[in-house]
Amino acid sequence: MVVMFVTVVSSLDVFARQKACAVLAAEVPGALVVFHDLLEGGVVVRRVFRDGQCLERHESTLEHGCLSCTVRLDVVPALERLAQQGSHVILGLPAAVESSMAVGALLKGLGSGVTVDSVVLACAPDALEDQLWDHHTLFESGFTPVAEDDRTPGEFLVGELSFSDTVVLSDPALVPVDPALRARGVQLLRELAPHAVVSDADGAVRLGRHRLAKAMARRLPGSVRVPEQPSAPFSTVVHRIRRPLHPERFRHALKALAEGSCWLRGRLWVASAPGCRIALQGIGPRVWLENTGHWLADREPAEREALLLTPPAADEAGLDWHPEYGDRGTVLAVTGDDVDAAEVAALLNACGLTDEEMASAAASFEDPFGLNEPTETHQRSN
Repeated sequence: MVVMFVTVVSSLDVFARQKACAVLAAEVPGALVVFHDLLEGGVVVRRVFRDGQCLERHESTLEHGCLSCTVRLDVVPALERLAQQGSHVILGLPAAVESSMAVGALLKGLGSGVTVDSVVLACAPDALEDQLWDHHTLFESGFTPVAEDDRTPGEFLVGELSFSDTVVLSDPALVPVDPALRARGVQLLRELAPHAVVSDADGAVRLGRHRLAKAMARRLPGSVRVPEQPSAPFSTVVHRIRRPLHPERFRHALKALAEGSCWLRGRLWVASAPGCRIALQGIGPRVWLENTGHWLADREPAEREALLLTPPAADEAGLDWHPEYGDRGTVLAVTGDDVDAAEVAALLNACGLTDEEMASAAASFEDPFGLNEPTETHQRSN
């Protein structure tokens, strides 16, 4: 069996992707470079290069031209066919296609015939902060032809930064770059993805090593991972509360927390849905909460033990186990420019139930978020 090594490259911008792939190819002579692009009407354009020479160009039209169909019906079959032509492939995904989806499809379709050695996000650091705060959808911002794609650019980027092990800084060729904005963007990247190797496309690119279990754990809803050292002017504050949150008080605090951060994430213990582990994520102008099921403390002992030992959940599931509350509790991480730890603590501490509220067996709370159902709730901050 021919084992193919694949370097997966994702991006919002096809020019950033092209530049990153070109640099990577220059360091691996003989590697195949495969680009896929999704156009309007479900048209997929596939181009294959080796050492700068175009080996093939092919267009096909998908009946349902979505991003997942592009990966499943064109990307995976193309790499399966090309496995006989080269042992290393640099795969440039269509703009806005999640690398996690592509890696999952490759491993499912090709099995032991493929090894993903690195997952790379190519981006322009000077544009990163604006893209995080962009309230438009990917379609509205022109990053994808799929009108139904209602993700924001920030949602895509944070998801990719969580899953990727390498970030390649790929500056635009035709637009002047503001050095101050670029430096600020690099610092923000290091704060958002402290696990990733950051390389410049204009220099020697060093790749991180892809570890699927760790990458999946970083994307786990409610996961909280923070850098060991802040990347000034950005910083991350983590705050924990053992008592359940009063839902109405937290609803008011959430607005202030979202406005003061570019990335808000964690898990909530809310008094109106006490048996539910609520994952929270806030990226730029969008905040959403998701009921991810019961707390481990509320599960049967055998099921709880199995989940604690199963990656990727193992890294997070047993975090801060309390002798009385188990894994129940609120853990929030707030990342932004000059985040005030005392202000975050005051906002969240005021949301915890009082002694009287904890002692009242008859206490009932309105559920403003609808969190008792396993569905996702989105809110937008001003």
